[in-house]
Formats: sequence, C-alpha cells, structure tokens
Amino acid sequence: MESAAVLNNSAVALTEANQPFAAIPLFREALILEPENPLLWLNLGIAQQKTGEYKEAIESFQRSLVIDNSLTEAWHSMGLIYYELNDFNSAEECYLSALDLNENDPKVWNNLGVVYFNDKNFEGARSCFEKSISVFPQYTDALINLRDTCRELNDYRAAAEFERILSSKTPLSGGHI
Repeated sequence: MESAAVLNNSAVALTEANQPFAAIPLFREALILEPENPLLWLNLGIAQQKTGEYKEAIESFQRSLVIDNSLTEAWHSMGLIYYELNDFNSAEECYLSALDLNENDPKVWNNLGVVYFNDKNFEGARSCFEKSISVFPQYTDALINLRDTCRELNDYRAAAEFERILSSKTPLSGGHI
C-alpha cells in the first residue's frame, strides 16, 4: 500500500498535467489513510475545481479549513468558484478571509478588485489593484485592471501611465477584466 504522501504527489502531478479526473481517486485513497490532512482536502478541492465539480470542491475546501483555518489557498480557491458562479458576495467574503491571513497576496487583491469592478465599485476596485501592484509591481493582470478602472473613473492621466507601463513589458497570460 502506498503512503498518503506518495498518493498525494502522484495526484498533484496528474492535476498539474490537466488530468484531474485521474487525480481525484488518488486523493480519495490518500484521505482514507490520512482523513485529517488539510492539504489532501485542499488538493482534492483543486482537482474537483478543475473538473467543474464546484459543489464538491467547496466542500473539500471547507473541510480543509475546518482542520486548518490558515490555508489561504482554500479561501482563494473558494472565492474563484463563487466568482465563477456569479455569487460575488460569497467571493468577496472568501477573498477577505484570505487577505486576513496574508495581506500581501497580489492575486487575491487583484481578484477582490475584479469583484468590486463588476459591482461598479470602481474606487474599491482601484484600491485593490493598487495594493496588488504595490506587492508585485510587474503583475500584468493587475496593471491592466488598474488601467481599465482608471478609465472608468475618468482618471485618464493615470490610465495613460499604466498603459505606458504595460506597453513597455511583455504581457503574461492570465485573466483580467
């Protein structure tokens, strides 16, 4: 019988290779061996999220947080799911919980800003995007989002400055507004 660690490592590799359906049974087998391992629940949730099994993923993330409430990635991942489901209030709550644990996570700041932007809270969005780039100045998604938010706020001078910064760098792939 393989150890939970070996099963987890194999399942993580499958998830990263875009084979989450193959990974899920391995995570479940590992959880039989270590049912109170919060990282196994977190990793299972990530694989379930990739398959579109959002309800199951949220349950796995919640289980990981019952065991270890300090898992920022579980809060962030749940926020992404709630955002995808257009449940912006729950997404905001998850992102704020993640930021309570780690206020220097540029992705969480960016994603919270996207929630505010979609709610037409452009000042709140701007503040989040500014915090994101204060943590990681070259974060392309946050720069794009900040530029677009400045345009919504009619701050064309700031938007032009962010456009200048963006045009001087090669954009990274990823989502933005």
